Amino acid sequence: MSDKTKKIFFALTIVVPILLYCAYYYGMMIKNAPYRFSDFKYMRFEYGTGDTLKNKYDSRTGAYQYVTRNGAIKNMELHLTKDDLLYLHRKAADLGFWNFPEKEEGDGFTGSKDKAPKYLMEFVYKGKTKKVLFDASFAGDPNLKDANQRLIKEIQMKLDEREEQMKK
Repeated sequence: MSDKTKKIFFALTIVVPILLYCAYYYGMMIKNAPYRFSDFKYMRFEYGTGDTLKNKYDSRTGAYQYVTRNGAIKNMELHLTKDDLLYLHRKAADLGFWNFPEKEEGDGFTGSKDKAPKYLMEFVYKGKTKKVLFDASFAGDPNLKDANQRLIKEIQMKLDEREEQMKK
């Protein structure tokens, strides 16, 4: 066999099958991605102090309830646009929300644990649901805490923007 024939034989028996397998494997991975926006149903966001999460939003129904600065509970119907929900889905993906633990609670030794805000973020898809309960007194990984706080800010920002648009 000549040197050129050996290279062709090597390419056909080793390299081509590996490339085909990689294309098949990663194609299936992308196709079966667990959290695709095309499968998105709705998002829930709740927050409050202690065990009572009085502030609530559900994108399925548009029900938005929150406590005003003077302590009154305000209820309204607030629907986020598909673009807003896509933005939040992508932001959650960018921050690694799908890999967050389900419960991120405080250490229990802090005296202000009951006064620390708690947040419940839930993204519901056709086949899966990702739900995270985050306590602001969480003393775990600082990067995880920062990612949670950034996602919470983004969700609250979108709700506030939409509420301002509705007032106009």
